[in-house]
Amino acid sequence: MENTKNSLEVPGATLYYEVVGNGPLLLCISGGSGSADYWRPLVNQLKDNFTVAIYDRRGFSRSYLSATVDQDYEHRIETDADDASALIKYLSPAEQPVKILANSSGAVVSLVLLLRHPDLVDTLVCHEPPALKVLPDREDLTAKQLDIYQTYRRSGIPAALKKFAALYKVKDAEFPIFQASMDARRGPFVGQNSIYWFEREIPVYPLQDFDLQALAKYKKKLILAAGEDTDPSAPHYRANESLAKICAKELTIVPGGHTGFATHPVEWAEALIKIAPP
Repeated sequence: MENTKNSLEVPGATLYYEVVGNGPLLLCISGGSGSADYWRPLVNQLKDNFTVAIYDRRGFSRSYLSATVDQDYEHRIETDADDASALIKYLSPAEQPVKILANSSGAVVSLVLLLRHPDLVDTLVCHEPPALKVLPDREDLTAKQLDIYQTYRRSGIPAALKKFAALYKVKDAEFPIFQASMDARRGPFVGQNSIYWFEREIPVYPLQDFDLQALAKYKKKLILAAGEDTDPSAPHYRANESLAKICAKELTIVPGGHTGFATHPVEWAEALIKIAPP
């Protein structure tokens, strides 16, 4: 299948999506930037094995919010999950369950998707969700997460990123790259995406409460993945360790770090095909 670019109307937004490749449908759910673009290196390696769908989550890049319909920000994560379900229903023949690959805050969305729409999920590869509430030190982590947001409100993105990097164990050598990823001069959507992420996701997504007993019921659909280069003490690594224990599953180690799918696309594609075969 040639690369198809299109949009789907959902309540309160228009979702931009692309579909490329041949094989069973694989939906990729982006993390903090919300942009489909981060998946492109991996898509190029998977398109002979999967029909890969990538999309901008609502409010990011080309997925525009409605000018006339109110947003339900009190239930934004649920809305994000329902957006993903709408894409699956639209793209999957006869609404057949599909494979899902999700990273970071997109992985938080994917867990909510699994709980709200389990019949649409064949396999979920959940990569490093910052699910702080599943950890024993949740109160301390919650305070630090909210301090990141308050720092952003007081002093802007650069100051907040330093605290974010400290909490999520971003390596010193990687921090300048992390900073540059939010430089508005990099592209037409970068500045607004960064602001939207801080305003609507930083104080909410990592603090999502999960029904862990309900989640464990779907453990056969769930692959909990962590990067081999990610600091094991980082909250998003430990969160998947904790979820793996709750679901009585092994933690699956994949190449690279938190964005290994972009930095190690060849190795990541090989690993994905092994753990979630087409």
